[in-house]
Amino acid sequence: MIVRDFNEEKLTTRRVETTSWESVRLLLKNDGMGFSFHITTIHAGARLKMHYRNHLEAVYCISGKGSIEDPKADEIHVVRPGIIYALDKHDAHLLCAETELVLACVFVPPLAGSEVHDDTGAYPLDSEAI
Repeated sequence: MIVRDFNEEKLTTRRVETTSWESVRLLLKNDGMGFSFHITTIHAGARLKMHYRNHLEAVYCISGKGSIEDPKADEIHVVRPGIIYALDKHDAHLLCAETELVLACVFVPPLAGSEVHDDTGAYPLDSEAI
């Protein structure tokens, strides 16, 4: 059984931070679950162009308000508490935070630890664990 406290883990190397977001990675590749689980905060005003070519992601909004744009389908969806979206086809997307967004995120395959987006908006497939 794995038990972790978000408030403790955010003080460790499991907290990864950029200028636009921070992510506390509560489950990682070395936990052996087959997925990783993160609580990610997107800073108000952030506009993040992402394209997870190496991962599938599901995201549940805990708090805040924003939008996710699917440029391929020319669709924009509201992101607010209670909304889940799944990038089930390695979808390119634009995530915009009108206010601070707090999101629960699951990645398959799991992230190993300290990954950040590369210049294409993806996470590398294989990184070293923390």
